[in-house]
Amino acid sequence: MKKWLIVLAGVLMSFTLAACGSKSVATTDGGKITESAYYSSLKGTSSGKAVLQQMILNKVLEKQYGKKVKDSQVNNELKKYKKQYGSSFNAVLQQNGMTVSQLKDSIRSNLLLQQAVRANTKFTDAQLKNQFKSYQPKVTVNQILVSKKSTAETVIKQLKAGKSFSSLAKKYSTDTATKNKGGRISPFDNTNTSLDANFRKAAFQLKNGEYTKTPVKTQYGYQVIQMVNHPAKGTYKDHESELKTQIVNKRLSDSDTLHSVVAKVLKKGNVSIQDKDLQNVLSDYLSSSSKK
Repeated sequence: MKKWLIVLAGVLMSFTLAACGSKSVATTDGGKITESAYYSSLKGTSSGKAVLQQMILNKVLEKQYGKKVKDSQVNNELKKYKKQYGSSFNAVLQQNGMTVSQLKDSIRSNLLLQQAVRANTKFTDAQLKNQFKSYQPKVTVNQILVSKKSTAETVIKQLKAGKSFSSLAKKYSTDTATKNKGGRISPFDNTNTSLDANFRKAAFQLKNGEYTKTPVKTQYGYQVIQMVNHPAKGTYKDHESELKTQIVNKRLSDSDTLHSVVAKVLKKGNVSIQDKDLQNVLSDYLSSSSKK
């Protein structure tokens, strides 16, 4: 989850910096700490400046791309997190010091940034064709996970003898989340990073109804995979939308690209810093000679 929360810093502390006055944030027998004193102290720190940067970016992103991000998209991403972490979801949130509301704010910030990168990406046929080389449509598979290679070989022998994959999953698989579902896991494509690379490679080579004839060694043990539905790949023209999304997501993980896009977004946002002590808070992005 942490890699998806890069944009959250401003959200977590936005309330802290929302007001600045004589109201106390804490009192002690040695005196009180006012909002203005707290603000003055915080703004001099690198973390305080990072928070302000993020808050400004969130504002301009919302103005420029807010209409392109729907609440339904945010909720769908939230559902993915809940499904991925299952019963551990609340514990993971707690470990990150977050609430569901804060996670939704973070998801929205990331979707806004995605829209900004998309708007600043010129897609060419050469790019789409190159991305298509690694593209795989979402496939559906069943799998049996065991700890020993010999056990996986036994499973494969019984499959060859006519035993059903579902019955063997229930008997042998150590994956408690899928063994009673015939080994079925959620559909995945080439962008999936939660599954082992060897697992994905072996799965994509299978046709409908086929299973791996040798055990697949993964970080979890040994796996036997059965292909349930492997859609035809078609041509790159058939998948332009998905390919563009994959290209955008690649650019999102590139720091130089993000720096360039954020600089363009901020310049377009007509940002003005009133606090003289924070005049240079965006200099890394707004200076014509700035470099990451």
